[in-house]
Amino acid sequence: MLPMYDIIRDVSSASDMEVDKMKKYVAIYARRSVSDNRSLSIETQIDECKKLLNKEEESKVYIDNGVSAKNLNRPEFKRMMSDVREGIISRIIVKKFDRFSRSMKDFFNVSDELMEYGVSVISLTEQIDTSTSAGKFMRNTILNVAEWERDTIVSRVTDAYVTRATTTGFWQGGRNPYYGYDGERQIINGVIGSVLIPNEFADVVKTMYDIYQSQDSSLKAVMDYFIENNINVNAIEKRNMDRSQISKLLKSPLYVKADADVYNYLVSLGVEIIDEIEAFDGVHGLFRHGRKGEPDYYKVGYHEGLIDSETWLAVQDKKKQNITIPKNTGAKNSWLVGLTKCGLCDSGLVITYGWNKARTKQWRYYRDCGASKSKGCKKERLDIRPDEVEEIVYKYMVERLNELVIAKDEKNKPDKEVEKIKANIIKIKDEISKLVDKVADADGEMFNILNAKVNKLSAQKLTLEDQFWAKTRKEKEFDTVPLEDPMSRWDGLSVKEKNALAKIMLEVVYISDEHGVQIKPAF
Repeated sequence: MLPMYDIIRDVSSASDMEVDKMKKYVAIYARRSVSDNRSLSIETQIDECKKLLNKEEESKVYIDNGVSAKNLNRPEFKRMMSDVREGIISRIIVKKFDRFSRSMKDFFNVSDELMEYGVSVISLTEQIDTSTSAGKFMRNTILNVAEWERDTIVSRVTDAYVTRATTTGFWQGGRNPYYGYDGERQIINGVIGSVLIPNEFADVVKTMYDIYQSQDSSLKAVMDYFIENNINVNAIEKRNMDRSQISKLLKSPLYVKADADVYNYLVSLGVEIIDEIEAFDGVHGLFRHGRKGEPDYYKVGYHEGLIDSETWLAVQDKKKQNITIPKNTGAKNSWLVGLTKCGLCDSGLVITYGWNKARTKQWRYYRDCGASKSKGCKKERLDIRPDEVEEIVYKYMVERLNELVIAKDEKNKPDKEVEKIKANIIKIKDEISKLVDKVADADGEMFNILNAKVNKLSAQKLTLEDQFWAKTRKEKEFDTVPLEDPMSRWDGLSVKEKNALAKIMLEVVYISDEHGVQIKPAF
């Protein structure tokens, strides 16, 4: 019997002989993109490639019609490479190198594999044969140009999209129009584009907003309403309108009749707005466009909004304040985990355990993590106990919630500060109006003086308007209902649930033996 390594060697040799005897073909590869109307047809590419065959050579044709060369995920290209691996391809002929690939990375990966099988690539247009050194050099140069051209095309398309999105209110397209709208081609300001037109489902959107803005309503209530009343249920199911989809729809600026209040709301968020406040006419909706790696920006569209600004803003407030108890796995030995800090050195506090002398009872203590730092507290264990702190913090949370409830009940009372700001704005507007009338008749130095006064007053008015907006937005009603229920059954909550609720109401709890407990609320 032969040694094992001899048997393996003999089998390998036999396999090589079978491959050598296998019939070889010349592969002809042709490709054309769907939008590639200016390039040669598939038939012309094949006919041109066949002219390079010798009399004794037979060809196998691989055609990817209507397929881009952005990657190698092409049906016929993959079949050709499979035949290469089977050892039945001697060489590959293409009309032009960019038919084969536009990516240097893809081509080099394929080239390495082709070299392993002794298969070269020949391009008729560039007259390059990769079996020669000169051919390999020229191949690399041409593919670099092809890849640059492809990147340039992508860049031009992206630039064109951004230009249209920032300069027009057209819908920029997509697989489907937005829910409640259909796309319609129109000519506006001499430019043709797609405008969103309300369809039969626009009323569904309006009903969703009307239901959700109610204080005691929820996303589930919106779904239940349609199901229970059998109103356009098919419309919802058609677009898989689950609670997640409804939530996105209720946040979308697309549906709002954008006016000055909406403009100021967006300003308060610090987002990028393409248009000036004058474009927010209370009729048209907004597009929120995204740019890769950059913040979103907002543009007034040509389409009509469906939801009045007061309703839309009320829904945005409610969604911000819609509180849910998150899952939390970190709270085990105290419901204040993650909230406590040393009132002296600002270091975190952790719970440790100790026993009494008889070891019959275990106590919880606070350990100051700052004790191990050079600038931290020297005292490692605090005298004040977690039990005491938790009792103090719980009482504070109850009192804080009561304050919020009272504030909510008094929300309709006039705010003197807001009224004063509003009066000042009206006063400055009158002054500006009077100065503008004088500017019209002024000339020379007087014109410059009056114009400077107008600019100064305009700046003051803008500052007051910002203050007014910030104040009125801040004074909006806070929805305390999600807090009232769990707080009313506090003793029945788990440690994790208490911790989650505390993290909603509190920002940090400072603890020290010197100053006791100092609480900073989250709102």
